[in-house]
Amino acid sequence: MTMIRTGLKIVVAVLLLLLSAPVSMQAQTATPDEVRALAKEAYVYAYAPIASYQTWSKQATAPNAPEYVGGFNTFRHYSQAFTPDNKDIVTPNNDTPYSWAWLDLRAEPMVLSVPAVPKDRYYVMQLIDLFTFNFGYVGVRATGFDAGSYLIAGPGWKGEKPKGITAVIPAETEIVGVLGRTSLNGPEDVENVKAIQAQYKLQPLSTFLGRSAPAAAPAIAFPPYDVGKATGHDFIGYLNFLLQFAQPTVPDETELMVRFAKIGIAPGKPWDASKVDPALLSAIDAGIGDAKTEMKKVAETTLSSNGLFGSRAFMHGDYMTRAMGAEKGLFGNSIEEAWYGGYILDGSKPMVIHFGPGELPPAKFFWSLTLYTLPDRLLFANELNRYSIGDRTKGLVYRKDKSLNIYLSHTSPGKGKETNWLPTPEGKYSIVGRIYGPSPDAIAGKWSLPKAEVMK
Repeated sequence: MTMIRTGLKIVVAVLLLLLSAPVSMQAQTATPDEVRALAKEAYVYAYAPIASYQTWSKQATAPNAPEYVGGFNTFRHYSQAFTPDNKDIVTPNNDTPYSWAWLDLRAEPMVLSVPAVPKDRYYVMQLIDLFTFNFGYVGVRATGFDAGSYLIAGPGWKGEKPKGITAVIPAETEIVGVLGRTSLNGPEDVENVKAIQAQYKLQPLSTFLGRSAPAAAPAIAFPPYDVGKATGHDFIGYLNFLLQFAQPTVPDETELMVRFAKIGIAPGKPWDASKVDPALLSAIDAGIGDAKTEMKKVAETTLSSNGLFGSRAFMHGDYMTRAMGAEKGLFGNSIEEAWYGGYILDGSKPMVIHFGPGELPPAKFFWSLTLYTLPDRLLFANELNRYSIGDRTKGLVYRKDKSLNIYLSHTSPGKGKETNWLPTPEGKYSIVGRIYGPSPDAIAGKWSLPKAEVMK
């Protein structure tokens, strides 16, 4: 045990020395090839956290941005049913309107309280850390239909579960996101959704317990997001800023951070590219180019979002997959919560999707198919004002053998088929299938959407 403790002390000492040393000094311990390789690895590692920062910095810290939710520790609810007139969000989801919040856990934990909901009402609160890991879930799948209060604690909190708290959910980072989704059963259901959303509550632990609040955490100077900087060698500055909210470093990444320190990466460390040795900066730039090339190749073969999102344990150190999740669509649900699939089709040909007997989407809660125009990925204006179809669609007609046809066409598919018709544009379009509460077979990849066939 003494030898183990001594070894750990040496590792920590080396890490502190590297983190405090200037970049040029650190570079003396690494060859140009090593610097290039480290930059490639670090860029892939940083891609998802920085992409997330692009979103949450506007939502939580930019009052003049349309995305602003009101600052930290407060909900902003979106209750409306989307139509083709809504053009500010791509691939909008009419199944489950969002409730957004970003929590600052530096001073004290926050308590998320949720109401009891009827057994036919789906909701979920997805908890996302700064690395984009889904570190916890509150909702009908994970915690049931009853009311509860859940303490969300940052890495520095070491208390016991207080009275009145249903469960403690620990986070690795001091800033985390809450992405709530509440099922909407058509435009006539909007007021019911609003009533449930109004009962979602966030409060500091001190307020929940009726105690005095602790001292406020220091103010933060949030760097504005700049795409040029975020995708060049200045990504290191963004990463260093974000790493300060993820202390202590998780054991799985201690060795990684020791290596990254050789190119100037460290929690809260200033980054000024003009003060970096030109040869080192050139090697870093080359590594970034290598990372972008590899990411492009991986993206071309990543055709499903299933498996791109999850907890740290689920992702198992696969930072490329984490980056693909950020590129394909930030903040996706873990697959046990929701399964995603889809089609890209041509509206010039009437199509049919046939679900055979026993082959309907295996959903514990519900499923849907939503159509989007391409390339803008917006809802398609049509005479039925129908933008999605699924097991909650009123009037959906099943065949005698319990099979189901979904008709896709720009004009009416014919008498008797319009109840199962999802109108399409004349050109190319995409359909996203969503299964809420997927079965083990869907999670394991043993079930997939059937092929869309030309209508006969």
